Amino acid sequence: MKVAVIGAGWAGCAAAVEATRRGHAVTLFEASRTPGGRARRVEAMLGGQPLVLDNGQHILIGAYTETLRLMTDLGVDTEAALLRLPLTLQFPDGSGLKLPASRHLPAPLDAFAGILSARGWRWADKLALLRVATGWQFKGFQCASHASVADLCRGLTAHVMTQLIEPLCVSALNTPAERASGQVFLRVLRDALFAETGGSNLLLPRVDLSALLPDAALAWLAARDQSVQRGLRVQGLRRTGGQWQLRVQANAPAAGVQELFDRVVLACPPAEAARLVESADSGGVDAWLQQARALQYEALTTVYAHAPEARLGQPMLALPATAGAPAQFAFDRGQLGGPAGLLAFVISASQGDGAALTAQVLTQAAVQLGLQLQAVQTIVEKRATFACTPGLQRPGMQVAAGLLACGDYIAGPYPATLEGAVRSGLAAARALASSVPGHQSLSKT
Repeated sequence: MKVAVIGAGWAGCAAAVEATRRGHAVTLFEASRTPGGRARRVEAMLGGQPLVLDNGQHILIGAYTETLRLMTDLGVDTEAALLRLPLTLQFPDGSGLKLPASRHLPAPLDAFAGILSARGWRWADKLALLRVATGWQFKGFQCASHASVADLCRGLTAHVMTQLIEPLCVSALNTPAERASGQVFLRVLRDALFAETGGSNLLLPRVDLSALLPDAALAWLAARDQSVQRGLRVQGLRRTGGQWQLRVQANAPAAGVQELFDRVVLACPPAEAARLVESADSGGVDAWLQQARALQYEALTTVYAHAPEARLGQPMLALPATAGAPAQFAFDRGQLGGPAGLLAFVISASQGDGAALTAQVLTQAAVQLGLQLQAVQTIVEKRATFACTPGLQRPGMQVAAGLLACGDYIAGPYPATLEGAVRSGLAAARALASSVPGHQSLSKT
């Protein structure tokens, strides 16, 4: 079949590659010149020299099995591109959780060992966490759909909440614990800490996010004579007969753009996907549109700052976050293949404008890290992720006959993560042959 994939983010790249593997003729459309969507390369300057950054500091974990498999299949050397570390949520004073580096301890024994050896924790903190975590495991990592992460963690001490649960929650769900979905959080914990040895490992990128997977995907597609149209925004869709025609911007190259497609995969952000679905004027899509438009969003801010002598004690540190000191994590880009002295501060579920957040982060770095830094660039992604709230209804993969959607916001067990995006893209490609009317997949997470 002729398949159009709209969007070359991580979901779109996964969908295009998998559709190609299944023998389809794929055309991949991307409005930007840089692939990767909300996890992509950004060009900047430092000291008059070109600098490659990311639009947000992302990490992977060992449980991202489909993402790692796809990267390997595309020829990415994951050992070189990613720095693998045991799960570490330690603060500048050395307190916090660090799982043992040895791979001889199977999950979840490594997690329990990390809890028992956590620095700066009282025995009351450790025992409370072991008791509550054992209860989660006993219940099969299931909870009431309306439960928040804060509800789920009643019985934990305030110290465990601030040093473990809250940093984990905002990093995985990009939503504060008091309004984040307890069920989705449990799924993340199960897969990362309890399912397989090494699942909780941190995988810190040593290359920019576009180079980590999207560049390799586009090169792989081009090597197989598939069409990749960059810098091209799809303006609308139209159902004609049993096929779909794409309406593109006026200055688009003619070749491969105006032809009909048997299937269309919307791999763009939910608001853009909803705009295209509405433009199609196709029946039976009201429920999908309602759910896509009902999604609320969380912002994510990354503040890049530099000082020649700046160096963290490890590649990633957790930070005590408050209203006036908003960053939850700091990354030493100099230890991850970037220029020495370049740090990235991440503010999940951020609020406020970039200038104010930058000033707060620079003060936070001086107070908590003893570093006097100069701001390099601040990137605010206002719609970085959907708000992963309890009982949230997310739109399904099937939109209409021959029209599918993929992305980290599509109904599924995971929050807005790279793994969720990749899995959604793979699933959409595998469903191309069975894309028929009346099979919308709506679910609660």
